[in-house]
Formats: sequence, structure tokens, C-alpha cells
Amino acid sequence: MTKESLKKIIINIPDFPIKGIQFKDINPILSNPEAFQSVVNIFVDFIKKCGATAILAPEARGFIFGTAIAYKLGIKLVLARKKDKLPGKTYKVTYDLEYGTAILEMQQNVLSTKDKVVIIDDLIATSGTINACLNLIKQSNAQSVGIATLISLSEFANKHHFDNIPLLEIIQF
Repeated sequence: MTKESLKKIIINIPDFPIKGIQFKDINPILSNPEAFQSVVNIFVDFIKKCGATAILAPEARGFIFGTAIAYKLGIKLVLARKKDKLPGKTYKVTYDLEYGTAILEMQQNVLSTKDKVVIIDDLIATSGTINACLNLIKQSNAQSVGIATLISLSEFANKHHFDNIPLLEIIQF
């Protein structure tokens, strides 16, 4: 499927989860095998070019794509989860969302200094989650080699500053 055809099947839900937010529902992509495979293949091509040894997937929708990609490439999948969802010692980052703040954590023993990491998520808006993930990778002394997202919101494009780390945005709204 083309990027344009993928864009057409995403549903916009106004005022969710709060008034003023335009929620982009990706469930039509996930429930369409051809669309889901197309998205995963686009991500895989990008991640191969980055030379990644690991994927960092933030909760929760990053898990969906990250799992499929890590399996297909045979590389490490690392989860970034909300506060107090992971056992053991974790790195922690507090960050801003479009509608509040959150804490993201990653276990300390999952990345090594040799790992080259691509962050994978469903949507990038204010860059809060992506910057939190970059911070977690930095705390682990691994290397950030790419950022990949299904959707990018153009109204926040001026907030996307990632120190020359390659960025893939499949669909822009």
C-alpha cells in the first residue's frame, strides 16, 4: 500500500482523550493485514539502513510495531514503560505530553554500550515521548541511530530537533 492509501484509512477522532486533541486512530491499519505489513516493511527498510541492533518501543502502541519489526529483523526489543511497570533497577525520565506529564522507564540491564538503537512509535507530536526515549538511551550509554514513527503532526514540526538523528515519518497530518 502507498503512504497516501495508508493515510486515508486512519480515522480522526476529535476531542479525544480531552477537548482540543485530534486523536489519530490507527486501528484500521492494525486490523488490515495488507496495511499493517506495508507499515512494518517501511519501518524494516529504514531500520536496516540505520544499522540498528535494538529497537526501543515506548508504551503502548510502540510495542505493536516494535515487536513485529524486532521479530522480522532478529534484533533486540527494549520496552519503555510507564512508571512502576518494570521490575528491577530502571532509568527514569519525566516528560511533557500534549495534555499533561508522564514518567517513562527502561530497565538498566537491557542495552549495552555497543547497542545502536532505533526508537519506534505510532505518533510524534510535541516530541516529548521521543525525547524521553533519547534520554533513556543516553542514560544506558547506548547510541541512538534512528527515530521512526507512523504519524507525524505537522503543527508540531518545529519541535522535532533530534541532533541529526535520522527520522522517518511515514504519514504526515
